[in-house]
Amino acid sequence: MPIYAFECTQCGHSFDRLQKLSDPDPDTCPNCGAHAIKRQLTAPAFRLSGSGWYETDFKKDGDKKRNLAEGGEGGKPSADKPAGEPAPAKTEAKPTPAPTAPSSSSS
Repeated sequence: MPIYAFECTQCGHSFDRLQKLSDPDPDTCPNCGAHAIKRQLTAPAFRLSGSGWYETDFKKDGDKKRNLAEGGEGGKPSADKPAGEPAPAKTEAKPTPAPTAPSSSSS
């Protein structure tokens, strides 16, 4: 459930309340008892970073460049790979296309 911030417009008292989205907002101030409560606009208080559900469940192998928490600038080296050793490059064998004979057309 989200936490909402409220403020009394009469006395200026601010308070937070944990409630469902479908629950009605409080109508009385707990400080002065006035019926002048307004919901405040606040920024979300969470951040998705590191290896989590996306890294382990949904990410494709080719999307490793998108992770900002690892491998980017300022990232920490992992414990099993020292920072001084470069990672071995992966090479894929691609079939070489057969040369095609030029078509001769007589006019």
